[in-house]
Amino acid sequence: MIDMTKTPINSPAPVASAPKRSLTPRRRAREYALQGVYQSLVMRRAGSLPNAAAIAKQLAEDPGFRRCKPELFQGIFIGVLEHTDELEGLITPALDRPINELSPVEHAALLIGTYELALDLAVPYKVAINEAVELAKTFGGTDGHKYVNGVLDLLAQKLRSTEIQAG
Repeated sequence: MIDMTKTPINSPAPVASAPKRSLTPRRRAREYALQGVYQSLVMRRAGSLPNAAAIAKQLAEDPGFRRCKPELFQGIFIGVLEHTDELEGLITPALDRPINELSPVEHAALLIGTYELALDLAVPYKVAINEAVELAKTFGGTDGHKYVNGVLDLLAQKLRSTEIQAG
């Protein structure tokens, strides 16, 4: 029971505010890369050829883009687009459904995570997985990040077994 003597009748109810995210330039770059990969996947599913230069230009016009690490964005975005077929070939055996049934956000996060696991060995495997999971948490469905985590954990066992055993 609420003690009405301690709660003023006309006081507004407390408003819960969303926690502010502190984004590093690297996280921002990955978020923009996710948006670009997402856009290219949606275009591809609609039967259009994605124009990487036009997508990158559009994303770079966003005011927040200046706070990202542009060379990381370019590396991930272009790297994923250039290696999509190869990356999907790595992802597909770890899935429990056809790849075209994934949400475009989860699909894009998996492509980015797999790109960093397979082709950017300077990124530690735990960082590659964590960053992709965070992207899926931020932009994806309620439990999509759990699926992304599970798939990337399986892929890391295959792609980074030496690093995992060492560490």
